[in-house]
Amino acid sequence: MSIITLTTDYGLKDHFVGALKGKILSQYQQAVIVDISHNVDQFNISEASYLINSAFNSFPKGTVHLIGVDISLTNNNQHIAIQWNDHFFICADNGILSMLIQKIKPQKIVSINIHDRLLPEATDMDVFVKVAVHLAKGGLLNVIGKEIKEIKEVTELQPVIATNLTSIKGYVVYIDHFGNAVTNISRKLFTDIAKGRPYEVNFKSRKVKTIFAKYSDIETSDKQSLSAIMGKSLAIFNEAGFLEIGIYKGNPKVGTASSLLGLTYRDFVMINFND
Repeated sequence: MSIITLTTDYGLKDHFVGALKGKILSQYQQAVIVDISHNVDQFNISEASYLINSAFNSFPKGTVHLIGVDISLTNNNQHIAIQWNDHFFICADNGILSMLIQKIKPQKIVSINIHDRLLPEATDMDVFVKVAVHLAKGGLLNVIGKEIKEIKEVTELQPVIATNLTSIKGYVVYIDHFGNAVTNISRKLFTDIAKGRPYEVNFKSRKVKTIFAKYSDIETSDKQSLSAIMGKSLAIFNEAGFLEIGIYKGNPKVGTASSLLGLTYRDFVMINFND
C-alpha cells in the first residue's frame, strides 16, 4: 500500500482537489490518497506547517506527503523533496517544513530538477504529482533531484525567549474548527525553560495559571459547578504538543477563543515565569 497525503490551500468549492487526485490516479491507480486539509488559508505557510506537523506521525513510515501551499517556482523558491523520519515530503522551499526539522535532522534533501522532463504546459503541481508518484512507487530521491544540505527556515513568528529566561513569547499560528487558538510554543520548549517554576499564561489582557493536559481537567481542578466553568478560558498542550488557548465547552453560540477572546492569527501569547 502506497499512501499519498494532500495538504493544500485549494479549498473545496472548485475542481482543483478532484483534478489533483485524478492526476495522481492516472499515473498510479494503486495509490491511497488521504486528505489532511484543503482549507489552509491562501499562502499561509505557518498554518500549513502546523497541520502537516500535527498529522504526519499518524501515518505509516514510507508515506508521501504532498504540500501544495505557495508552490510557485521562482529564483528564491525552489521545489524540494525531503526524507525525514522515514516519511517523504514534497513542497516549495519556503520554510514550510521548519517546524519539522527543528525536531530531527532530515535523512536526505533534494532540489527537484525534473521540470524540463515534463511537457512545457506542465504546472508546478504537475511536478509535485510526478515526484509523489515516483516516491510512492519506491523510487529514489536522487532520480528526481540534486542533493542539498539546507532548506529555508521561517524567520517570522518564532517563539522568543527572554535573555534572562523569565518569559516565552509565542504567536497564534492556527485557529481550529472549534475556534481554539493554537500557538507555536511547544511543550518541550516550555518544559526546558520552565524547569518547574510557577508561571502565568497571558493573552488579550487575560491570564491563566495552569496549563492542563486536556480540556476536561478543568472540571476536577475547579471546584465550581459545570455551569459556572462553562465559557471559562483555559490553556492546554494539544495532541500535537503545542500550547492552545480555548474556551471550555465553547461553541459559536457561547463563544470561542477566536470570537470571545478576539485571538487571531499572529496575535502573541506570553508565558511569564516566577522564581
